[in-house]
Amino acid sequence: MHRLYQKTRHLCIKHHFPLFFKPNTPCNLLNGNQHLIAWETQNPQFSTVSTQSKLQSSQNPKHSNPSYDNPIPNNRASGFGLVRLENPIGFEEDQSYDEFSADVEKIYRILRKFHSRVPKLELALQESGVVLQSGLAERVLNRCGDAGNLGYRFFVWVSKQPGYRPSYEVYKAMIKALGKMRQFGAVWALLEEMRKDNPQLISPEVFVILMRRFASARMVKKAIEVLDEMPKYGCEPDEYVFGCLLDALCKNGNVKEAASLFEDMRIRFMPSLKHFTSLLYGWCREGKLMEAKFVLVQMREAGFEPDIVVYNNLLGGYAQAGKMADAYDLLGDMREKGCLPNAASYTILIQALCKQEKMEEAMRVFVDMERNGCEADVMTYTTLISGFCKWGKIERGYEILDSMIQKGHTPDQMIYFHIMVAHEKKEELEECLELKEEMKKIGCIPHLNIYNTIIRLACNLGEVKQGVLLWNELELNCLSPGLDTFVIMIHGFLKQDCLLEACQYFKEMVDRGLLSAPQYGTFKELMNKLLRADKLEMAKDVWSCVVTKGCELNVSAWTIWIHALFSNGHVKEACSYCLDMMDADVMPQPDTFAKLMRGLRKLYNRQIAAEITEKVRKMAADRQMTFKMYKRRGERDLKEKDKEKKDGRKRRARRRNWGGKHSSAKAL
Repeated sequence: MHRLYQKTRHLCIKHHFPLFFKPNTPCNLLNGNQHLIAWETQNPQFSTVSTQSKLQSSQNPKHSNPSYDNPIPNNRASGFGLVRLENPIGFEEDQSYDEFSADVEKIYRILRKFHSRVPKLELALQESGVVLQSGLAERVLNRCGDAGNLGYRFFVWVSKQPGYRPSYEVYKAMIKALGKMRQFGAVWALLEEMRKDNPQLISPEVFVILMRRFASARMVKKAIEVLDEMPKYGCEPDEYVFGCLLDALCKNGNVKEAASLFEDMRIRFMPSLKHFTSLLYGWCREGKLMEAKFVLVQMREAGFEPDIVVYNNLLGGYAQAGKMADAYDLLGDMREKGCLPNAASYTILIQALCKQEKMEEAMRVFVDMERNGCEADVMTYTTLISGFCKWGKIERGYEILDSMIQKGHTPDQMIYFHIMVAHEKKEELEECLELKEEMKKIGCIPHLNIYNTIIRLACNLGEVKQGVLLWNELELNCLSPGLDTFVIMIHGFLKQDCLLEACQYFKEMVDRGLLSAPQYGTFKELMNKLLRADKLEMAKDVWSCVVTKGCELNVSAWTIWIHALFSNGHVKEACSYCLDMMDADVMPQPDTFAKLMRGLRKLYNRQIAAEITEKVRKMAADRQMTFKMYKRRGERDLKEKDKEKKDGRKRRARRRNWGGKHSSAKAL
């Protein structure tokens, strides 16, 4: 590790890469792109494909397309980012960062402390002494990260300040945050506010953000409806907006809907190369190569010749489907047609081979790439290193890292992340901590995924205190803990039976607006742990927090809570919450009803049983469902679950007995 650092440091100094950050400088990757682009403009021999694509997209934002920038059909591939470099000698430091850093951190701490108590929050913000300047609100919203509730509280307060008018960037950040929280009603309300107060700030890009959020939530109809709503706000959708909608649908697994929409809208929106590329990418991602080839035919009929991006998407489709022979043939066809493969083309093949553990063949493709005069970029090296690390060959990964540095490339965060994951698999916590420190020494600040990896490893090894220290460190580095970070910490505390701390982190997660349906497993585990430990009041407090913070309470959330209460002997409380559930117009699942009726029979409590039965009967009638069928289904489901439990116990008992006999035979 020390040898790696010394080599990296020597090469960075040799090629004028900066090594250290200034203190109190925000760790935002986007902030460094301009400095990196400026540096690479003066040093073109070290420029990377990713930087060039960013430079092109910054010059012509309308034609920037994520599927163009990243043709590799792998969700993780979008995570490759530029390392944030400090300004080289001769570039002026942006003074606004030093000017804003202290104020941003002060406001962020106030938001964290008082966000659940609005009057105190507003008073604390008023008395903070922070002067609202242009650009400060955007920085605060970026600092809040995925914690949409914090950003929303700040936006509400700052909008009330005399003389303050939200900028375009502030509105855009709020739409992104509310979209992540799936608060789409609030997004439309915000757009209405923009139309009344700042109509000049409404642009097509705002609606593109909303479309992408709907698409990522798999709300296809809502995403398409945005096109029809745009004229009401003074924006006419054009080919660019339509292309972004197709791109969003294809990237979120809705390529069928995208293809149908494309055919319906061909008269309204003139087809472009970008439209065809998005569809081809979507079909390749789904593994439907026949449909992808048909799009290629349509493209040619419309007068468009495939470019390098189209070929790379098709290469990715072949590679993902395991048709490597077809991929190699396509690579030859590209050369014959004068479209020379670039670094991304070879990286796609290397990535597919790495997934199949064909590391020697991947290295042959890498050598062939260099022999054909195509220089490997950071993405290529990252793919190779991740492949070796994935299959436990960490030393080979370090060798490629050394080679990469010697050729003048700077390792980015994703490279270190893959090495961290390999160390995590081997439960090497000390190596992870050392590598994190080495990253800082060469000016590569660890991102949130790296911290999540080390915290998860620390918690799995029972080192929860180390996890807390890392949590504090990431916040000092201006990173906001995300949903995964909270879930990792909560599970770590639960493993160590630190129930109070687990509750505190869970409530903080809810307060920041990060609880959603996929995290109900964490909620279930927490509730069961609390009730098994006879911490009924603590469990009620957590539930109250979930209810009062406006979380989406669907039938699953109610069922988890009611079943946890019932399973731990709190039958009356379970029935009480079941009545609350029905008052909220949520009908209990049939097995929940059957379980409660069984429990009430044992308690001889006919009054509550009659009340629940009457409400369920009425709700069933409202939903055009017969009560008899509902009741019968509940009893059947309950019997099946009981049978599954008994069978599971028998299987476990047989395994224990077999294990005991096997060990006895071994001893003999």
